[in-house]
Amino acid sequence: MVSASGLLPVMVLLPFIGALVPGLMIRAGRNACATFTAIPTLLALILLGVMAPDVMNGGTVTARIDWLPGLGLNANFMLDGLGLLFAGMILGVGLLIILYARFYLSGDDPMGQFYTYLLLFQGAMLGISVSDNILLLLVFWELTSLSSFLLIGYWKHLPEGRQGARMALTVTGAGGLAMIAGMLILGNIAGSYDLSVILQHGDEIRASEYYLPALILILLGAFTKSAQFPFHFWLPHAMAAPTPVSAYLHSATMVKAGVFLMARMWPVLAGTEAWFYIVSTVGLITMVLGALIALFKDDLKALLAFSTVSHLGLLTMLLGFGTPMAATVAVFHIINHLTFKATLFMCAGIVDHETHTRDIKRLGGLASLMPITALIAVVAALSMAGIPPLNGFMSKEMMLEEVAHTHWWGGTWPIIIVATVGAMLSVAYCFRFIGHTFFGPVRDDYPHHPHDPPAGMLAAPAFLAVMVVAIGLFPSLIAGPIVDVASAAVTGDTAEHVHLKLWHGVTPALIMSIVATLGGAFLLWLHRPLDRVWLSTPRPEAKAIFERLVAVVERASLRFTEITHNGAISRYLAIFTVATIVLGFAAYSGGGMAPPTRGLLPVPPLVAVGFVLLMVATAAIVTMHRNRFRALMLTSVIGLMVSAGFVYLSAPDLALTQITVDTVTVLLMLVALHFLPKDTPSESPTILKVRDGAIAVAAGAAVALLAYSFLLRDVSTISDYHLANSYKGGGGTNVVNVILVDFRGYDTYGEIIVLGIAGLTLYALMEALLNGPASRTLRNWTFPPDRSQDRHPVMMVVATRVMMPIAVLVGVYIFLRGHNLPGGGFVAGLVMSIALLMQYMASGFGWTQERKRFEYHSMIGWGVVVAGLTGAGAWLAGAPFLTSAFGYFTIPPFEEFELATAMLFDLGVFLTVLGAVMLMLYSLSRLARYAGETVNLEPMDYDPSRRFEAAAEVNDKKDGH
Repeated sequence: MVSASGLLPVMVLLPFIGALVPGLMIRAGRNACATFTAIPTLLALILLGVMAPDVMNGGTVTARIDWLPGLGLNANFMLDGLGLLFAGMILGVGLLIILYARFYLSGDDPMGQFYTYLLLFQGAMLGISVSDNILLLLVFWELTSLSSFLLIGYWKHLPEGRQGARMALTVTGAGGLAMIAGMLILGNIAGSYDLSVILQHGDEIRASEYYLPALILILLGAFTKSAQFPFHFWLPHAMAAPTPVSAYLHSATMVKAGVFLMARMWPVLAGTEAWFYIVSTVGLITMVLGALIALFKDDLKALLAFSTVSHLGLLTMLLGFGTPMAATVAVFHIINHLTFKATLFMCAGIVDHETHTRDIKRLGGLASLMPITALIAVVAALSMAGIPPLNGFMSKEMMLEEVAHTHWWGGTWPIIIVATVGAMLSVAYCFRFIGHTFFGPVRDDYPHHPHDPPAGMLAAPAFLAVMVVAIGLFPSLIAGPIVDVASAAVTGDTAEHVHLKLWHGVTPALIMSIVATLGGAFLLWLHRPLDRVWLSTPRPEAKAIFERLVAVVERASLRFTEITHNGAISRYLAIFTVATIVLGFAAYSGGGMAPPTRGLLPVPPLVAVGFVLLMVATAAIVTMHRNRFRALMLTSVIGLMVSAGFVYLSAPDLALTQITVDTVTVLLMLVALHFLPKDTPSESPTILKVRDGAIAVAAGAAVALLAYSFLLRDVSTISDYHLANSYKGGGGTNVVNVILVDFRGYDTYGEIIVLGIAGLTLYALMEALLNGPASRTLRNWTFPPDRSQDRHPVMMVVATRVMMPIAVLVGVYIFLRGHNLPGGGFVAGLVMSIALLMQYMASGFGWTQERKRFEYHSMIGWGVVVAGLTGAGAWLAGAPFLTSAFGYFTIPPFEEFELATAMLFDLGVFLTVLGAVMLMLYSLSRLARYAGETVNLEPMDYDPSRRFEAAAEVNDKKDGH
């Protein structure tokens, strides 16, 4: 192992960072956009080259970044031989595609958008190839599905482009979900989610009872991604994407991801009968089926797409054999397929670009009109057909050699025959691609007069065509070293060194190859009558089956949604409650329960009275809930009794919080009730009442039994840890407050953000209401004639003025003592809110608002910012987010006192709570003023002649109307 390298995560991040640039650089021109797209790819390739010598010498470059170690999710990266091969392919071909796309895309295509999508996809594929954590790999895996969706659907104006993108996302996304489950099973078996650890537990994984489920789930992910039967249909429909996308996805990236996954997991999953029969059989079927369909496709890209399906099946079949030599051949063919398939797709794009058609039946004779393109395409197609001395010949021969020594379903002859037929079909469609596109007479009805494109478009396929020839002539020199290290990574250092050469003598593989070549030529000669038979033969259409399946699922989901989501909250609560009861009963019946360890404590008479009052109030709400005001008052009684219960159980912090929350809630709800009918709408039918009552009784009884069971048994909780570490870890003796601002400070931070959002949302709703169609209803609002004429009495105003400084002082006191005694920022914010609410109640909204000195929106914002900065300040000391620091200080003439950073966090909580509550009150009060509620100019109603004067003008001034 080579020590952790910081270059590895940087290499992965470069394409993602680079994706921010093309959208900006397109303003400087197409060349600048392409150049700045190529720079991050080139830099990543350079970094890969810096690390490559260590890998080629048998090492593994690693980088470990702890992310969420408690969940096993770490940003760990590993560059071994297999990762080096795929990373090199992704970045190397990526550079060529960037160059090719610069000249392929028209001026009307948004090039900046295209290159952004391309770099996002490149980064996701790069992450897959070097991830050393299966959870991280899954993140990148799903990113490839999302970014490929954007690439395939790049031409949004084409319906087939949108359809192909949706199909690819649906199929590969569903397979990815299955793969997630399989990977989690593997991680649980191995005891780690790090890939390097999992790869060392092959025997344990294969011996596990969960091996087969994990294998099937992981293979579903691999088969869908690499378009294996029966999931092969999505890949040809992805051809609606621009040709640079097709060339990239089909040669070096997305469709190879499934093959990469099988190769990566080969040491722990291969070597069993299940692996052999599932993987090799699916691969063989895909190989033959893809080649057969490709032979009768008239669209150049469709032909090449199904040829990709066929070759992916070949690779899958080789990996399925489960032998080190077959895995080595698969690695070699991955390289060869990259060179000739990317070349062929780019040549198909050139033909389409120059002739304005990809229909083979409208082509022919292009060799004399496009000689350079024809030469490049013929070389690549002959390599794909397995004609010597090109690189495809060698990997095809080696594949057939492995086939000749494989026993499949009782013997070697069945697989020899089927594989030879697949090779023969491959030769036939390659010969058809060459002969029907580039040879024959020159036509006079091309949609556009063809000629060779500019050198910029030819450069990338020409370079790859040179590689096709070079690897064929000098395989050991060019491809040998990377094949050795990559195959060693696949097989776990059990691969033997293979001397790659063109001539292996007269072998069964050579005979099978000759038969396939001659048979392919014969099939081409018979293509016209065979094509008529193919077109007239009824056969299932995968695309139609998929669309019908999607339609059925859509109708079923809509029907289910209509049944379960009809807008009635009673139905939602019934479903949720019943499901909870059933799951709880299942857990109870299967888990058992230890016998009681203690008895019940005596119940004092006062507690019994309080309990009876609580039950009576609860029952009263159930029976009298139609009157909204009465229900609200009963709710406040319940809150008061719960607060008393907290006091009795020695939980003063909870009691303070409960009673202040209850007070603020009741006051705000009273304002809201002002705009609601006195009574609720008509009741539900009797049968629904009976149903809901039965569910409620069952749920209540279940919760009561659960509480009763816990009260009779000693259980270990985390509270012991909090009690032991509250002072020495958080610097406070009030355990509840230390939990809120330190141990679980992140929860509290999230809660105040939610509270702030709630306040802002209510304000936004009121803003929309006052400026929308509903405002007409508010203008016509009429207040009851029997309203009180003494809304701001002297007694209440005087009382609230006296209580205001006392309440503020109490709030400050509760805030300052909160870290060591009952209190804290949350309760202090509520107490301060009550003090201000009393002023609004006593003297009215308008008079009080005139004296407001702080904006409530800003108060929420500053609260969240102060809390967040306090938490982030811990990073400066190298501690986790929201870790508290504290110390003791002496400032004469005061005694020694404690200061803790938790106080700043509590200040943020205080500001957010106060701002949110007051903004809610402000938002609700605006309704009344807009509806014509009079606004007093004086603090009390002592002068009837002036108490409501200039109400309309004040309203207009306040609301800006």
